[in-house]
Amino acid sequence: MLFARLGPAGDEMPVAIDPEGTVYDLRPLTSDITGAFLAADPGPVALVEHARAAGDLPTIPADDAGKMRRGAPVARPGKVVCIGLNYRDHAAETGAAIPTEPVVFMKDPSTVIGPDDQVLVPRGSTKTDWEVELALVIGTTARYCASEADAAACIAGYTIAHDVSEREFQLERGGQWDKGKSCETFNPLGPWLVTADAVDPADLRMHLSVNGETRQDGTTADMVFRPAEIVRYLSQFMVLHPGDVVNTGTPAGVALGTGAPYLAPGDVVELRIDGLGTQRQTVGAA
Repeated sequence: MLFARLGPAGDEMPVAIDPEGTVYDLRPLTSDITGAFLAADPGPVALVEHARAAGDLPTIPADDAGKMRRGAPVARPGKVVCIGLNYRDHAAETGAAIPTEPVVFMKDPSTVIGPDDQVLVPRGSTKTDWEVELALVIGTTARYCASEADAAACIAGYTIAHDVSEREFQLERGGQWDKGKSCETFNPLGPWLVTADAVDPADLRMHLSVNGETRQDGTTADMVFRPAEIVRYLSQFMVLHPGDVVNTGTPAGVALGTGAPYLAPGDVVELRIDGLGTQRQTVGAA
């Protein structure tokens, strides 16, 4: 099942989309796709199936839904945790050693926007870069997970993240990476949250283009640390709460590693991951 949020920014409507493409208005069940909804007992899919069987969920014509703005598929997360250098080919292109433990940094949760919303180049930026990433969303509290199986049970589902990065701010201005990662609009998310039972993250093709030219063409099979291992690892250092987002890293092809031109106002970035949909952003200036 797919969960999504449709409508104007700040006033999105929570919906579910079944395998036949029927769009259900979830407002009789929840005001939004929140951590509380994802953590509900007996689970969000079961709740939707029960309400659908009871006839409690109105449907939205697919044509109408297709004309609505696509918001991030979860309401603003409590935190966005990111894993750096998690693809072997990306580590190689940047001249970095393959990590022996996950490289962890944070992004300001307010960076999360819809998958087609405008990305803004920060004032003074000359090195705004792109990164297509598989993101996971936490559905059950992850705290000191003892195994990858325990950690996998905490994952509600998967979506696409665009981990936009300002490389000068990140790498040349001292301190931690966060200030190159937390500029406004720097985390388009979506279009859907695909529930964990409906996707195998082991080998998903990932693609990103800028102005129609392919920049990234990789696969999650090249990950150093798999999603369940990432959640298990993170849970030893922090509590992951329902609704939290984890960006799991990017494959080769970023401007930092290839020398391609960095993003500028007017550029169009398109992203896709197999089974998780597409994103399309036009770049503007802050």
